[in-house]
Amino acid sequence: SLIGFVGKDFVLFLADTSQSRSILKMKGNQDKIMEIDGGKMFAMAGDTGDRNNFCEYVKRNLKLYEIRTGLDLSTHAAAHWTRRSLADSLRRRPYMTNLLLGGYDNEDGASLYFLDYLGSMHKMPFAAQGYASNFCLSIFDRYYEEDMTIEQGLELA
Repeated sequence: SLIGFVGKDFVLFLADTSQSRSILKMKGNQDKIMEIDGGKMFAMAGDTGDRNNFCEYVKRNLKLYEIRTGLDLSTHAAAHWTRRSLADSLRRRPYMTNLLLGGYDNEDGASLYFLDYLGSMHKMPFAAQGYASNFCLSIFDRYYEEDMTIEQGLELA
């Protein structure tokens, strides 16, 4: 399960470490959070191969764009590029991965994007994916506040 939410000047990700298939737990020490660059991160769910390959592909292409142009993409632009890559892969070889992409930009502040394997993308104040999402979303509906401090965010987590 993945959980992410936006605070006043931060995005906080929480993820379990289990890798499951149906009702079987295959592994208990999977890292499901990946740093893209100094200001952006992924929280990843899905099949291990698909999620790791796709996120490494995105990470490398965003770095290539930065090297070629000298520009660092904003979180919003990185989310759109990632969504387009997921949508394009649907026609060839779909990646079975769901993502939360969060980051902090000097102009836009903190932001969180919910992306699924079908190529849909939504900017969200909080999001969850996986088995625990129904439970977690009801907690966030009740206790989430828009301009939370990091201390309030850690207490909610």
